[in-house]
Amino acid sequence: MTRKGNPILLVEDNPDDVDLTIRAFRKNGWSYDFVVAQDGVEAMDYLFNPENRLPVLVLLDLKLPRIDGFELLEKIRSQERTQMLVVVVLSSSREDRDRKEAYRRGANGYVCKPVNFIEFTEAMKILGLYWLQWNEPPPHL
Repeated sequence: MTRKGNPILLVEDNPDDVDLTIRAFRKNGWSYDFVVAQDGVEAMDYLFNPENRLPVLVLLDLKLPRIDGFELLEKIRSQERTQMLVVVVLSSSREDRDRKEAYRRGANGYVCKPVNFIEFTEAMKILGLYWLQWNEPPPHL
């Protein structure tokens, strides 16, 4: 089941990574709208505004200005409106402590950003297939 009315929320402060991610999804045929938040505060403003549609998927970078990805993840999981959202960390960090902390705070998945565009595109294809096509989300989304 696809939920075309719901966007993908991309929380990323690097404009090149924003462009790369959106291009990779488009190249793989995913036509979802993207909402881009450049930091945790912008993401919270979007997520906690009841007038906004909840995203079908949140792609979350960890190293963000103002409120980092860990704190944002904790806030997402603490609010009834957002606690069931699918949040996949998309980070360049391969540190064990970052992966452990992301899962501890409620990440559904953790993907290390491949540096090669072809590998990145393939990773987004697989991520999209799983989370946007095969995964059954909670009923309220």
